[in-house]
Amino acid sequence: MKALIVYAHPEPRSLNGALKDIAVTTLEGAGHEVRVSDLYAMGWKAAVDAADYGAHATDPLQVVPSSGAAFDAGALTPDVAAEQEKLLWADTVIFQFPLWWYAMPAILKGWVDRVFTYNFAYGVGVHDATRYGERYGEGTLRGRRAVLSVTVGGPESHYSDRGINGPIEDLLFPIHHGILYYPGLEVLPPFVLHGTDRLAGGAFEDAAKAWRERLLALETTEPIAFRRQNFGDYEIPSLRLKEGLEAPGRTGFGLHVRA
Repeated sequence: MKALIVYAHPEPRSLNGALKDIAVTTLEGAGHEVRVSDLYAMGWKAAVDAADYGAHATDPLQVVPSSGAAFDAGALTPDVAAEQEKLLWADTVIFQFPLWWYAMPAILKGWVDRVFTYNFAYGVGVHDATRYGERYGEGTLRGRRAVLSVTVGGPESHYSDRGINGPIEDLLFPIHHGILYYPGLEVLPPFVLHGTDRLAGGAFEDAAKAWRERLLALETTEPIAFRRQNFGDYEIPSLRLKEGLEAPGRTGFGLHVRA
């Protein structure tokens, strides 16, 4: 296995830092190849701007055509090109980050904004009367797997079906489905640690053991069964789920997961 770890936390001695280190040592110890993109240590530039596309930037700036033209010309900035190369090298991508304000840290979102360019992560494939591009189960990153390792400050009950913060599956859906599955990555169930603001006693040792077990099972873990766009579940061109395909009682985001 060739694993890329995209790590987003400003403190190397943090819980997230420890989980990243565990991933490296566990995977390397099992004979796998590992690369790490430590975004804070890299001084990753999070904001998209015209400098990302050089002579291919439109004026006024339009990110979609500018990023696509720069990608096609091999003219993306070296930092972005290097991250795209890592994604193409990897067969498994691990994202290690804390849940901040119900989302990934800004630096990690900026990594997505800059690295997932047009003609690389989106805008690929045929768009016609029967297909709306290669996405949601197809695309450039098809055949690769991704997993989120997320630390959450609050207790698990706060992120349950009746919890005040909403189900963790719903909070992570935009990342799972809209960022990772969109360009073709198969998304594994997340590894979520709750109550991390108050880890005490042997809680860290238990968490570390559970994370090692998940890491060693990545190759055999079944992905979330998201519906593929171009394989009959959706009406074209509305891309609405066809009537009668939903599981009993399933609504919202859950409609897009096969029973």
